[in-house]
Parts: sequence; structure tokens; C-alpha cells
Amino acid sequence: MQKAQMHVVANTCATGNVASVASNFGPESGPNDGQQLMLSSSALGLEILYESCKQVYPLQPNPLQVTAFIKYWLGGPDPLDYISMYDHPGIPELHIPPHWHYISFGLTDLHGDGRVHEPSGPEFPSGFGFELTFRLAKKSGEATPPTWPAALLQALAKYVFHTGNSFFAGDHVSWHCPLDGSDFECRLQHMLLAEDLLLPPVQGPLGSVKFLQVVAVTEEELQVSQHWNGTSVLELLRRVPSAGGPWLVADMQRQLSLFELQPSFRREVEHGIDRDGCSLSGVSARCHWEERKVTSKTGSAWRSPEAEDDSSSQDDEEDEPEAGATLGRHRPADGEPTINGEIWPIRRLYKGVHLTLNLEAASLLPVVLRGRLRHDRHFTFKAVAGETAVTLLTGRVGGALASPSAPLVAKGPWLQILVDSEWLAKLESDLACLQQPDGVVVPKTFCWFDRQMALTVVPDEL
Repeated sequence: MQKAQMHVVANTCATGNVASVASNFGPESGPNDGQQLMLSSSALGLEILYESCKQVYPLQPNPLQVTAFIKYWLGGPDPLDYISMYDHPGIPELHIPPHWHYISFGLTDLHGDGRVHEPSGPEFPSGFGFELTFRLAKKSGEATPPTWPAALLQALAKYVFHTGNSFFAGDHVSWHCPLDGSDFECRLQHMLLAEDLLLPPVQGPLGSVKFLQVVAVTEEELQVSQHWNGTSVLELLRRVPSAGGPWLVADMQRQLSLFELQPSFRREVEHGIDRDGCSLSGVSARCHWEERKVTSKTGSAWRSPEAEDDSSSQDDEEDEPEAGATLGRHRPADGEPTINGEIWPIRRLYKGVHLTLNLEAASLLPVVLRGRLRHDRHFTFKAVAGETAVTLLTGRVGGALASPSAPLVAKGPWLQILVDSEWLAKLESDLACLQQPDGVVVPKTFCWFDRQMALTVVPDEL
């Protein structure tokens, strides 16, 4: 994980040798450096956040803070102005351990003057509408908070600023490395988002603010969140003190997943998936598709989507005529990708489609088939770079472009694939191997000639 360029601010009431917190951060700032800005009458959003923190920590008016060397509006790379770090003593009778509570400042509008966020009004979200928090269990004798959670929040904020994608309670973040950047065998390598129980939403003159807590989870907990839903997994974590407990406190020493601690929860999950389906409606992926006749040569002739494809149709038969510019009026479906406001023609793809997905994204297909399409819900793979998107859906999804008479339809770079009940059963059988992605040798191509559809699964890193 790339380290954010920040330094620790020691306010007058803070204790401890701040300079020793982490050598990766800059020198200690002067007294009240951050606090003076907090109390500035021009920083109305900042004051609202500070007052929210003061309600929870009235005896800690001057917490330790991590702040960016160069503020974002001055050209710095780090969008969060500050991360405050509070010392919570814990509540033993409620199984809440002593912990550090990190709270971000900067995803919402702090100043109201347009330097970072477009000004809104009280009835709208402020900035992105949320700030991030994190709870880290204190080690015995630990006098100052580690700063790696601040760098983690800063990295998440960069993602939000760079992509424009907001977070919501129940969302998951696939990270694939120890959250604290350590080299030891840390199992907490992914994240869920939850409402912070101590910090309720607030309404201010610059808009509304929610506080979303970043929750550290294991690979298995992440996968269950994808198969079922993040909110239900969070509730299971709250029931087990050693897995986070009521306030979802991260213990980076935890070596057992929730389902190793409570094996009976696996049965609850299976019943929950069958009852509720999967709430995950889409993911970012390395995804590519092209209109192409699917033949017996498709698998052996696969090539990287990054390669030139001027000759992609050399072996194809004569093109069939395209359908008209429209297949009827289109009402946008939930989760429809935004395609730069362009007006794209709607095309029926007569020749067929060859879809390419990276292994991690493709491993979700059994989940998508069981938890989404079986419940007549759509699912979208959105390319990490570019505007390509692929949506799988059934005939009972409202507002769709695809239909039984036109099962493969494109609107610009957005592809829709209609899956009927007969093909759904076939896909579940053919793609069952993706439930164990470690055993799949890639690249691997699946072909459904009667549907003129092919899927090639490629390594996560080409």
C-alpha cells in the first residue's frame, strides 16, 4: 500500500511522543495547528464534524491528528485534510475493548467556498455525503495510535475522489494485502463498510454527513459478503466479540475467520442466500467484449483484448444485417452504467459475443447465477479503465434493452446478455468450477454455440 504524505499534529492537550509514532510521516507540527482551522468561522463543515466528535469525546477536545503536508486544494495528492485519532477506553461489560477511533475530515465539504467540493445546501449531501472512520484495538501498553489506519483512510478517499464512486453501508472493498502493510501472516486483508454507531448522521449548513466505519475482514468474510450481503455479515461479526464485537473493532492479530470461530454461521449463510439472494449488483473488473462469431476455433484463437483486433472477423462468415437503431423505448434499469452522456445507438448483436473477464471477477459468476439471476436481478461487470460494461439479466428485469427475441444487445460499449431459465441451468453447471478459482488453469474459454456466446477467463494480471 502506498504511503500517503502526511504528518502528525500534536495539539496542546495531547500526550505522548508524537514524533515516534511512525518514521514514514513528517515532523510534528506546532501546537493547535489543526485546531485553529477547526474553529475558524470560515470552515463551517469542519466545525460541524468537530462538534459531532466532541459529543462522543467531550474530554478529548484536542486529539492527535494526521494531516496532509500540502492540502488538496493547493495541489497536494491527499484529499483528506485531517484524520483525528481518539482514545476510547472500551466497555468491558459490552465486550468492547479499548481501542483507537480514527475519523476522517475531507470527503465532505469543510469550507463551503468551492475549493474542493461544489457547494450544496442543507437539504443535499455535503461533498460525497460521508466521512470514514476506523476502530483499532489497542495493544497492551500502547500510548500513541498507529498511523497506518490514517494512511488507509487516505487511500480509500483517493479512490472516491478519482473515480467519483461513493461508499455505502454494506459495501465491500477487496484489498488483497494486510491492511496495516505488515509482512507477517495477517488475515485481515479486506474491508466492509458499516454505519458508525457512535456517530449518527448530522445536518449542517453545507449539507448532510454520514459516518461510515471501515471494518477489517478476512477473505472468507469478504466472499460471504459477495455471495449474500455485507449488512448481514456485519451483523454476524457484531455477535462474536473476538471477530469485532458490537462496535466492529479490528484486532490485527486475529487469525480465525468468523466462520472458523462460529461454524454454525455457515448454515445461516446458506439459508440467507437462498432466501434473500445476493445484494451485490456489480463490480469493477478487467472486462472486454467484442462482437464475433463463436466457432470451434474460438477457444484456441483467443488473444489478449489489449492486442490489435483489426483481423478479428477474418474467419467469420459474412456479416448479417444490423437491426435498426432502436429496439423500442428504453427506460434505464437500476445500476445502468453512465456512459459519458453520449447518445449511443442500440444494436442487436447477430454475430455473437466473445466476453473476457479476469479470474477474480469471473469467480463471482456462480454467485451471480445463484444469488442474482435466480432471483430475477441483474448484475454488471464494469471495466476498471474505460467505459466498457456487461450486464447479465433475466427476462423479468424491468427496463432492459435485451429481450427473448434480442438476447445480445449493445448500447455503445454497454453489453446486455439475457439469460433464460434453460441457459441459466446450463451456465450453473458449466461454470461451477469457478467456485474454486485456485484450481482453474487460465486462460480458459467456455463456449455456448447455440447462444453464440463465449467467455474467456484470463489471469488477474496479464
